[in-house]
Order: sequence, then C-alpha cells, then structure tokens
Amino acid sequence: MRSNLTETDPAVAWPYYLQLVEVEQAFRNLKGDLAIRPIFHQEQTRIEAHIFVSFLAYCLHVTLDYWLRDLAPGLTARSVLDKFAAIQMVDVHIPASDGRTLILSRYTHPEPEQQLLLERLKLQLPAQPPPRITVGSAPKQAAL
Repeated sequence: MRSNLTETDPAVAWPYYLQLVEVEQAFRNLKGDLAIRPIFHQEQTRIEAHIFVSFLAYCLHVTLDYWLRDLAPGLTARSVLDKFAAIQMVDVHIPASDGRTLILSRYTHPEPEQQLLLERLKLQLPAQPPPRITVGSAPKQAAL
C-alpha cells in the first residue's frame, strides 16, 4: 500500500484506503449500474430534482448491497437487478365486439432461480392487478 500520509502506522492509513475504495465504487455505480449521465437542465428546480433522484437511486443501491450481505452473501446489487430484470410487466389488449377494450396488466411468472432469490430476500411479488376496460377505438391491427 502506498500513501502520502506521513503516519508510520499502516493501521491508521487502512481505514482511509477502504473509504477511498467505497467512494470509487459509488461513482462506478452512479455511472454504470444506475446509468446516470450528465443531463443539461435549464431550470434550478430540475437540476435539484435530478440530483435528488440520483441520490435516492444510489441510496437504494447501497441499501440493497448491505441487505444482500446478510440474506444472500456473494451476490451483488448488480447481479440481483440483472436477475430481476427478466420479470416484466406486460399489457394484454383484448378488443370487445362493442368497441371497448379489456386490458390485462400482468407480470411474467418468475423463473425458479428468480423465485428462490425472492424467497431468500423475503420478498413477494404483488398480486396481479385487476383488469381494466377502456372505451374507445381498439388498437389498429395490421392487414393480412
């Protein structure tokens, strides 16, 4: 370990080194995993909102990492988010003969590996949402 600290005891410099590693990891998360890039806002309120949302995303990412240390050691927040990304919400539109449309919003059923991870993290997917009926034109279908 190299340092510009004049302290001769490495035990004093080691916590600073670990803190540096955590700060560098935070920037990697913000740039990579959370995909936060520079956005050029024109208004002060939008700038503050962007910073606030970015900070909340980072806090959730760190919380998930700490949560995983106890419940699923060896997994990272990135790997869990990648695994859960396969669970998607889809809208199924079913046109009725009277011009209305029945919309069924459904999430895909988790694979066994995802279900095991949900159980390990003590999470449950919410109940499937109830169907909705809209009045109006049905989505256009391609002519065959």
